[in-house]
Amino acid sequence: MPSPAVAAGVAVLLLLAVVSGGVYLLGDAGAGSPAQAARSPQIRELAATLSPLPTLSPPAVPSSAPSSMPSAVTPSVPPSVPGGEPAAHGRVTATPPRVIAVAPGTVAQDVVRRIEAFKHVTRVAVADGGAVRFSTATLNLLAVDPVEFRAFAPKAVAEEQEVWNALARGEFVAESRTAARYRLALGGSYATQGASRLRVAASAPFGLPGVDGLVGKEAGRTLGLSPGVALLVHTPVAQAAALVPKIRRLLGAGAQVMTVGVTAVKSPDPANGPAARRPVLAKGGNPYYVGRPGSYLELYKIAAGVCPGLSWTVLAAIGQVESGHGRNNGPSSAGALGPMQFMPATWRAYGVDGDGDGKPDIWSPYDAVPGAARYLCANGAGNGGDKLRSAVYRYNHSWSYVDKVLGLSQAYARAYT
Repeated sequence: MPSPAVAAGVAVLLLLAVVSGGVYLLGDAGAGSPAQAARSPQIRELAATLSPLPTLSPPAVPSSAPSSMPSAVTPSVPPSVPGGEPAAHGRVTATPPRVIAVAPGTVAQDVVRRIEAFKHVTRVAVADGGAVRFSTATLNLLAVDPVEFRAFAPKAVAEEQEVWNALARGEFVAESRTAARYRLALGGSYATQGASRLRVAASAPFGLPGVDGLVGKEAGRTLGLSPGVALLVHTPVAQAAALVPKIRRLLGAGAQVMTVGVTAVKSPDPANGPAARRPVLAKGGNPYYVGRPGSYLELYKIAAGVCPGLSWTVLAAIGQVESGHGRNNGPSSAGALGPMQFMPATWRAYGVDGDGDGKPDIWSPYDAVPGAARYLCANGAGNGGDKLRSAVYRYNHSWSYVDKVLGLSQAYARAYT
C-alpha cells in the first residue's frame, strides 16, 4: 500500500496458487530474492495454469464500495481482415516491419518496386521523415498514411482506433519512451518549427529505432518533412538481416538501413514485460483515462500505459498481493483502502479519475489501478531495474514485499508470453 511515510507494520503478504481449478490465498512463507520467488511451487503453478487471469473475478465488495467491477470475462476476439485492414472491432492482421531504411533523398518508385520484388518481402510502406524542433527538443518524426501504416504497428497499437483517428486529424502520436523522456502531456499542444503547434494525442510503443513519433501525411507536409525518404519492410524475421545489404545497395551512399525487433535484447528485465502494450490516449485532457475494461487483465494492460516503461505485470502483481484483485478491499489494519490499498493521504495526492465519471474513487478499480500506475511512475518505475525496485519499495516499505511483487510479476510475464 503506498503511504507517505514508512508503515509501522506490514500486513501479511499473499501469494496466489491455483489448485484443482480453485483459487486459494496462501500466507507469506518468508521473504526471498526475486529469483527465489520465481522458483517457488506456487509461482511455477501460477505460470503454468493462469489463462486468462482466472483470479480476476471479484467477489462482493463492501457496501461502501461501488457495485460495478470488471468481470473476469475476456472479450471475444473478432476475426482479422486479410491485408491488414481494420475489422469491425478494430482488429487488424499485423505485419510489423523487420527492416527500416532512411535514404538521403526521396526513394524513386522503381527502387521501391525492386525492393518489393525481393524474395521473402511481403509488404513495403513509404513514409516522409525528418527532424523537427518540438518545444525545446528536436524529435525525429515519420509522416505516414494511417490506413497503410496501421498494419505495421504492434498489434495492440493497431487495434486502438483513436490512434489512427488522431493521425488523420493531424495530431501527434509520440513513441512511448519519447513521451516519458520529455514528459509530454497527453492532450497538450506544443510549439513546433514554423510557429505551428501540434497536439499530443497519444503515446504508443511503435518500437522503430530512432523514431520519436508519427504524424499524418498532411501534418508532415506542414512541418516540412522530407517526402518519401523512409521505407518500412515486412519480411520473416529469419530473412531480415540478409535484406539489409541488398536494400542498402539499392538506396546508395548515405542510406541508413537496419533491422527492427530481430535481435533479442541481452538479459531483458522480465518486470518490464512485452514490448507491445496498449497506447495511452488523451481523453478530454485526462491522461489517466482507462475507461471501464471488461476484465482486470485488460484493466492492468491499459493502465500500464499511464507510465511508459512500466509492465502491466507489475500492476497485476501488486493487485494480487494487496487485495487479491479486488477480493479484499479493506480497510486494512493500517487504514489502507480499495483494490490497490491506498492510504487516504496518498490517494489525495495521486488518486485519478480513470473512468471519466468525474470522481477519483479509492474503491473503484478503474480509478485505483491507473492511480497506482501514476504513483509508481512518479517514483521512477518506468525506468526499470533498480528504479523499479525502489518504486515498488515506496509502495510498501518492505524489501521482502518488493521481492514478492517482482517475482509474481515475472510469473505473470511468463504466463502471458
